[in-house]
Amino acid sequence: MRALVVLPTYQEAENIAEVLRRLRAAAPTADVLVVDDSSPDGTAAMAKAIGHELGGIDVLVRAAKSGLGSAYRAGFAEGLARGYDVLVEMDSDLSHDPARLPALLRAVEAGADLAIGSRYVPGGTIPNWPLHRRLLSRWGNRYAALVLGLSARDATSGFRAYRADALRRIDLQSVSADGYGFQIEMAYRVAVNDGEIVELPIEFVDRQRGTSKMSFRIIAEALLLVTWWGVRDRVARRRPHRPFRLHLVSHPPTHGDKSSRVA
Repeated sequence: MRALVVLPTYQEAENIAEVLRRLRAAAPTADVLVVDDSSPDGTAAMAKAIGHELGGIDVLVRAAKSGLGSAYRAGFAEGLARGYDVLVEMDSDLSHDPARLPALLRAVEAGADLAIGSRYVPGGTIPNWPLHRRLLSRWGNRYAALVLGLSARDATSGFRAYRADALRRIDLQSVSADGYGFQIEMAYRVAVNDGEIVELPIEFVDRQRGTSKMSFRIIAEALLLVTWWGVRDRVARRRPHRPFRLHLVSHPPTHGDKSSRVA
């Protein structure tokens, strides 16, 4: 299966060379698309130079900083247009170990529509995180699972691989959330489309170089959006069915069930 790793970057000159080299070593046949929001520190130029050296690395430079979700939507659209079978999300700050990428790709090849690198399944770890961050992350995920009926334990993880067909069933242009909210919304969209979601353990480490882009605004946005999606969809399910008064050709219902869908 042809895989494309989408790497959003902004001010990652300190990390981009190492992450690209480690990606190439871990998954030699996977291509990479760096989506850079015109980083003033020269991230895009460094990525292009490494791309010329290693091959299979392209750089998409956008006019201005437009957010994580927007970068992934642009990268996914490019990957779908090029005919890739698997689209991968991954941080460019070395929080995600490229060595775990082959396992995610194998999970999609085995039939998963979305394979998530999870901190909260057996074997997953978050070394050196303070207690307040652990609690915020865990309870945020539990809240999303409760409100949206998601079975995924780590719906906010940004290390994941999508089957291209699963992305085609999502209207990417209508996905507007950013940060944590984007990850939750994408997992939710896969689930409501009856996609199979699997989780594989990863070790998530804090960035060693550069500055984190996470903020309270992004976390608050995610919680508010989760609440809105849950209320909206529950109201929609309770509305009485009013069939059209037209002569329609009926089709027999289809059957089939997969383990990780909306409850």
